[in-house]
Amino acid sequence: MSFLNALFKKAVKLTVFQSVLPEGTRKALFLRTTYKLPPGRTLVLYFGMRKNENQLVPSKKLDLDEWKNVMKSSLPEEGSPEILEHEGDSSSTAVRELVEMWRLIGGMVPEHISDEQWKVLMELSTKTSRKKYLKHLAIKERFKNAKKAKKEKQMTERKVMLEKPVETEEQRKVKNTFIMYIRQKNFDDMYNWRTAQSMRFGQPLVFDMVYDKHMNRKEMENTVKQILETESWNHRSPDPFHIHFCSLQTEGPFHKELIKRYKEAWDKLLVTATEKAHVEMFPKDKLVYLTADSRNEMKAYEHDKIYIIGSIVDKCMQPGLSLANAKRLNLRTARLPLEKYLHWEIGNKNLTLDQMIRILLTLKNTGDWKAALEFVPKRKYGGFVNTQHHSRIKLELLGEKKVHLFDRSFSSNLNKEPKPKKWWEEK
Repeated sequence: MSFLNALFKKAVKLTVFQSVLPEGTRKALFLRTTYKLPPGRTLVLYFGMRKNENQLVPSKKLDLDEWKNVMKSSLPEEGSPEILEHEGDSSSTAVRELVEMWRLIGGMVPEHISDEQWKVLMELSTKTSRKKYLKHLAIKERFKNAKKAKKEKQMTERKVMLEKPVETEEQRKVKNTFIMYIRQKNFDDMYNWRTAQSMRFGQPLVFDMVYDKHMNRKEMENTVKQILETESWNHRSPDPFHIHFCSLQTEGPFHKELIKRYKEAWDKLLVTATEKAHVEMFPKDKLVYLTADSRNEMKAYEHDKIYIIGSIVDKCMQPGLSLANAKRLNLRTARLPLEKYLHWEIGNKNLTLDQMIRILLTLKNTGDWKAALEFVPKRKYGGFVNTQHHSRIKLELLGEKKVHLFDRSFSSNLNKEPKPKKWWEEK
């Protein structure tokens, strides 16, 4: 037995266990007369852990019922409005438990989820889409909290600065300057006055809100975001449009999303929102539907016409949708002359709603196509077409044609034989 112990001791020194196992564990690996030799790898595991057996804590078996009770305890009680709202949906409780589980294991889940966000989460069919939506909400909440914290910090610093006492009397005196200080409220009053004037005397601009059924949730949110930017650009224009949101159904998807974004400011917004269609509010001969699929190129801006823009996101892959709607209503259509003035390179010719209104506002105020088409994204075209060069060549060709016709008529007159005189002309 001592011979075997010596042989086994030399073998252990040559193995990887020499640098890994502690000193006490190595001694326990050697055979003694009181133990029987276990088979194979059980020898190493059993004898290596025998000395520290009393220090190990046995792992508890996971009780699934207890885990479910913990998950349900963090959910709203039965009978609350949140549960009653989704009591018809059998998977609502399972989705809530899944969200709580993701939160406990450290996943990207927002701290607060509104009822509307819960509804959107229930509509998603796969776990991957739900995880992506929760991640989006968590990132959005993080940015919102950071912005709120920054604003609170600025307010605290401003409050400390205002509470700081003025040391000298020179600082109390108002500084004399020839530059007049204009507050932001003065600008807002001026913009509101211009927009109110446009609602009475301005040119109407219609946004057709009938495309909510052709867009998913994400496309709807992008469209409303573009509408907000559109209203902002129009509000700050020197000569704004009178914006009409036609076919805007009350409590519809567009209406709910607009109220969600504007909140209390929706009732004070200087626009006309109606459930009526544009053909019911304006004469058909005055309406022009702007769509990229039209064959009619817009040659000049007409101040006596009422232009219609389809409220659909530019990324919606449904070509010809607005054109079909205009043809169904027997309306005149037009498209912007992008190929005439731009070297178009890549991408479709669908522009965002805010780009469209900036182009129309520039055309309305200046009539300059080059200045208006500056708002087209630079990545889509390689530069402007030299229209002056083309017009000069056209005039030269017309001049050469006129000269050529004059030369032909002059030479033909020279080659003609003189007509014989009449008897009364002869003397």
